[in-house]
Formats: sequence, structure tokens, C-alpha cells
Amino acid sequence: MKGYWHIAALAAGAAIIKIYFNNDWIILVFLLWIFYLYFYERLRKWPIIVSLTAFIFFSFYIPSIESHETIDYKFPVEETLYNGKISGPVTKTEERLEFVVKENNTESNILVLYFPDKNIDKSMVNHLNHGAECTLKGTAELPAQSKNPGQFDYRHYLLTKGITHQVVLQSLDEISCQGSSFIHRFYKVREHLLTLVDKRLTDFTASWLSAIVFGEDSNIDDETEEIFQRWSLTHIIAISGSNIGLIIALSYFFLIKLNVMTKENAQWLMVFLMPVYALLAGGEPSVWRATVMVVIFILLNKYKLKFSYTDVLSIVFLVLILFDNYIVYHVGFQLSFIVTFAILLSKQWISEVRSPFWQVLQISFVSQMVIIPIQLAYFSIFQPLSIIINLIIIPYFTVFAIPCMYILLPLTFLPSVLLRPLDMTFTFIHKLVISFIEYIDGNFSFPLLMDAFPLIATVLYFVLFFTFMNDLQRKRLKKSFLSGILFCFLIVAIAAKPYFSPLGVITMLDIGQGDAFLIELPFRKGVVMIDAGAKFSFDDMEETESVYKQILKPYFYSRGISELDALILTHEDIDHIGSARYLMKDMKVEKLMVSNYFDEETLNEITKRSSLTEIVQVEQNDTLLLGGQEFHFLAPSHNRLSNNENSLVLYTQLGGKYWLFTGDIGKNEEKQIVETYSNLSVDVLKVAHHGSNTSTDKSFLQATNPQFALISVGENNSYGHPAVEVVQSLMEEEIEILRTDKNGAVQYIYNGQGGTFYTYLP
Repeated sequence: MKGYWHIAALAAGAAIIKIYFNNDWIILVFLLWIFYLYFYERLRKWPIIVSLTAFIFFSFYIPSIESHETIDYKFPVEETLYNGKISGPVTKTEERLEFVVKENNTESNILVLYFPDKNIDKSMVNHLNHGAECTLKGTAELPAQSKNPGQFDYRHYLLTKGITHQVVLQSLDEISCQGSSFIHRFYKVREHLLTLVDKRLTDFTASWLSAIVFGEDSNIDDETEEIFQRWSLTHIIAISGSNIGLIIALSYFFLIKLNVMTKENAQWLMVFLMPVYALLAGGEPSVWRATVMVVIFILLNKYKLKFSYTDVLSIVFLVLILFDNYIVYHVGFQLSFIVTFAILLSKQWISEVRSPFWQVLQISFVSQMVIIPIQLAYFSIFQPLSIIINLIIIPYFTVFAIPCMYILLPLTFLPSVLLRPLDMTFTFIHKLVISFIEYIDGNFSFPLLMDAFPLIATVLYFVLFFTFMNDLQRKRLKKSFLSGILFCFLIVAIAAKPYFSPLGVITMLDIGQGDAFLIELPFRKGVVMIDAGAKFSFDDMEETESVYKQILKPYFYSRGISELDALILTHEDIDHIGSARYLMKDMKVEKLMVSNYFDEETLNEITKRSSLTEIVQVEQNDTLLLGGQEFHFLAPSHNRLSNNENSLVLYTQLGGKYWLFTGDIGKNEEKQIVETYSNLSVDVLKVAHHGSNTSTDKSFLQATNPQFALISVGENNSYGHPAVEVVQSLMEEEIEILRTDKNGAVQYIYNGQGGTFYTYLP
């Protein structure tokens, strides 16, 4: 198999894709590929046999997350006692305590959580160690799942780690543990070092040292992390081959050049110490990939064995999956291996250039282009200029930031007088670099936003990209140019798909107790949002950014929406406008539409620091014309001295149905509308005020005669919405009810002839 281990790794990769996408066509494609290689004598018999064996084995060995989601795990629904062993590190922060217990009876992994009211007394958690045998009391429950397209699905995320349920402890008295594992000692050392770094360095420097050296990035500013993610720079923060290479270089310098020990003894020391560092660094897949590769190469060199880089990478790939079959779902594992594999395949092209500058550019180009399908699948965003930014930022981190952090770590034992100048120097330089990245993000951001590539498009993209790289290395420039044009065209075509689609989409997003409707016209002729509510803090009753960051923004990204043609705010309540100022600060809005009676101070607060083009104040009988679509405003007719009663009421025809969006109007305004518009025909009614009994009078329903009722309402909300009598009235009129607390997001997908309602939750 020497020289052919990549075939076995590709066979395992085919099995992963089959499981990941639940697509049996991959079996046929894989068999045809193997037959092609054998028929044209590209492979001998043994590599074929090993590859087929690998494909079959990993097809059964790798767990299917979809099947997990349909399994009914038989945990008691009431509070009970559980026995098990802590199977991972214990995470302790000011906000939460978190660890995983492998339950003895079912052998299922349970996430245990505790949210303290105040700082946790360390003496109360000293018994919570990796490998400890524990007894805990609580109720096993399913983790929260996403209720909107594009939203992060916490339940699915835990399933990719093999975790099926969670138990939230009400008190630390509900758990007792004894013992620990050998590995716990390394986690303890890691914890002590992180504490030392926090004490001896400034918060800024400590956060970056913890991220770069120990893989602990929780203290890095959220905004900075988001910018790094948008510009495909997160791999710089993550510990990877460059970090491991630097450790090896520094170790060899101090051990050999300073005559501390012989080269042979230093190599053996590295073989034993590198896995230890992998544990101290958090044990992320990219760390283990680089660490295991280094150890293998040291051993191969000692025993004078020759294996290609590709063979070693393939063996490490297979070994890591054998140790943890859930690792294939880890985005760090996926990115680390595909980038390393692509760079290895491109090494001839890269090595032909002697200029370090051009080599970095080439590596950046290969790294960024090969991860585009994965980047879009997880984050729905790709910055084409990230290739250039990486060209600037990677050398800075490689030459200065990363070495500085590894050198600074042992210096934390020095007196503060000596340590402080080094700390301040790093802070000054690094803040300048972060400011530069923020400037680029604010002024030169032209992202591609789209949902994940379809499977066939993903396969086609990788085929075209690797064909492009192969032709480029072989100096077949015309063929390389053609395949390059084709894979770029593929990206543009998928990004431009909404502009050629005859389908329109109306989405009632589930933001809890609040309204957020998005209307996407066919051929992307217009995008209109009606209300953008938010949750609020009970401490100061101010809106929070969580709804925008966790629901609205991911949905915009997944739909490829970078700007709104119109944002219509029905009235001033937080559950209708709370996310507006975050939205308008982050993306372009052509028109902000409010009623003539909208509070001026609130309006100024919303539009502050936004890129708003125009504010339009509307009243009864005004019309918004957008992309050939008319939106009619039916209310308010005059100032009713109430936010709710002054709600804008919007009427339009979309997908063969007449829609009425009612804000939070009450029964008096409903009566006024049917009196003013006596022949008002409604097919889809947005039930006013989340189903409160102050609205949706039975006479109003009989006058408008809707077929569907949309209720945007929070699950188990304290207001009792929707009211029993409102639901009863809707049912008596035989109106189909769609509500976010039970159905999650609700979408109406239509063309010129008609459409269909879909719910996100079954």
C-alpha cells in the first residue's frame, strides 16, 4: 500500500460523504471510480481491495446524525439518578459549568450543565475531574433545536459529538464524583497555566496567548471573532501545523544548539511531549493532525523509512477517525485535512517559485479556494478579498504574533517589571493589526452570501478546482484557465440563483414573542421586511442583539440577502422593532417605512449610525411599489394615541393569495378597516397582537374570511398568547392556524400561479 494510502483515505472520504448527505448514489460513483482505476491499470489489486474494505467499513462505522435525530432515547421524563463517568474536560466559566458524562446503563453521552447565581466556589468543583465516577440527580431533556432556516442548531451540534441529552443541575449538591483519570493531570496543568496567564498578563494579551497556545479562544472579543470568521482568518487563531512546527524549532534550538541533549534524545523527547502538548492545547482535531504527523515523521526518520507526505496525511486521517468516529463532523477536522491535502497536491507548483511572498500568496489562494463549499455550508459567507488579506495577516502571525505568544508564556514567571514592557509592546502592535482588519472589514467588504452548495455542485466544484490545479502544475495554461473560469462561474451561478428563480418566498420567522416577516419577490426584484422584533433584558428593559445575531442575520446570509429594499416597522414596541437598529447598522436598507405617528425619538435612535437611504412616513391609502409589486397601507387613518392602535396595516397580493399584515391593532381598528374597505378579501391573515384577546374579533374574521391565520408567538410565553377564545374563533371559522411556537418558522413558497405553506418543524 506504500504510495497508495491516499486511495484508502479517499474511500473513507466517500463513505463519510455518503453518510453525511444520506445519499446512496455515492456508492455507485465510488464503484465506478474504482473500476476505472482498475480497468486502466492505474491501481494494483491490493490497493483496490484495501479501498473497498475501507469504504465498506467506514460506511457502517461512522454514525448517521439523521438516524440519531429520529431515535427515541428511553430516559425517564421525571427527575431521576444517573451514574456515569466524566468523559471529557470540565469547562468552568463565570457563567456556566459544563462537562459530559457517559451514562452507565444506556452508554449514552449526557451533557451536564450548571448555571451559578454567583462565582463558583472552587472547593465545590474540585471533585469534577476527567474520568471521575459520578452520581447525579436531574431530568434528562433534549437540547434546544433550531426553529428557523439558517439558525444554529444546538441539538444537531451536540449530536455530532455523540451527545443525545442534557441535564441542567439546579445545585452542585445534586452531583457527587470520585476519582479521576491519568489524563486529568494534563487538564489540571492546562487550567493552572491558563489561570497564570490571566493573572500575569493584561486581558488583551492573555486572551490571544490562551487562544494561540492553548486553543482557548472564549476570551477573544466576539466582534473580533466574527470579523476573523467573515474573512476566513479563524485558521490563524486555531492551533495548526505552523504552531507545532514552531514548537519543534524552538525545542531543537534550546535542546541541541545549546548542548542540553543529543539530537536522538531530543527526538525521543519530542515523540513523548508532542501528544502532551496536544492535550494541553485543548485536543482539537487540527492539533492532533499536526501532532501525529510530526510524531510519525520523527519515527520514520529515526528508522530510516520513507513515506510520502500524502501517505502520512492519509494514515493520520484514518487513524483519527478510528479513535473517534464523530470527529468527521468537526469543522476543524474537515478544514484541516482538506487544506493540508490541497497544499500537498500543489507543492510542485508552490516549490517552483522562489519568492517567499509569492509562495505565501499561492498557499493562501489554494487554502481559500479549496474550502469555499465548506465555508459556505457552515457560515454562508465568503469574502473573495480574503485571499489578499491572508497574504498580509498570515506572515504577521507566523513571524511575530505566534512566536511572541510561545516566547511570552515561559516569561510569565518573570517579575512584572520585566514582563510588562513585553506585554505592552505586543498589545500596541497587535491592536494596530486588529484595527487594520476592522478597517478593511468596514470599507472593503464585498461578500458572497449563499446557502450551502448542493451535493452535486460541491462534487463538481472540487473536480473543477483539482483539474485547474493539476493543469496549472503541468503548465497546461489554456486548460487551466478554462477549468478556473468554470469553477468561478459555478460559484457565481449559485450566488446568482435567486435572481433567476421565478419563486417568491414569504417567511414568518420564529423570534419568540415578537414579529419578523420577510418577503422575497420572484427574481429577487425586491426584499421587504415587516417588523424586526427582539428580546429584551429584564434588568433595564432594553432590547438585546441576540435575535438579530442568532436568527435574522443567519437567515439573511443563508438566503444570500445583503440588503433590504424596504423595512416596514408597524409600531414602536420592542417585540416589533427591537432588532431594527442592529440590522440597519449591519446592512443596507433602501427605505425605512413607518407611520406618520411613529415616535420621533425612537426613530432617531433606530437610524443612528446606519447606512439608511430614505425614511418614508406613510398613512392610510398610501402604496409602496417595489419590483412591480404593490403594497397598500390600510391604517392608521388618524392618531389613536396608542402604539398598538397606530400600527401600520399592510395589504398585498402574493402567490395568488391576498395577505393582510395587522401589526398589533385592536378590535376597534379592525372594525374601522372592514367599514372603510367593505369588500376586503383576505386569504392569509397575520393575526394581530400575537393572538391576544384584544384583537381578532369574530365579526372581523367573518368579514374578511381568511383561509390561513399566521400567529407569531413565543413558546410558553407569560402573556398566555394566543388567547383561548381567539384560537376557538379561528377554529370555528375553519381557518388553518400556523403558529411559530408549534411550527417554528413558516414559509410560503410561490410562483405566479400559487404556492404552498411549509413549516420548519414537523
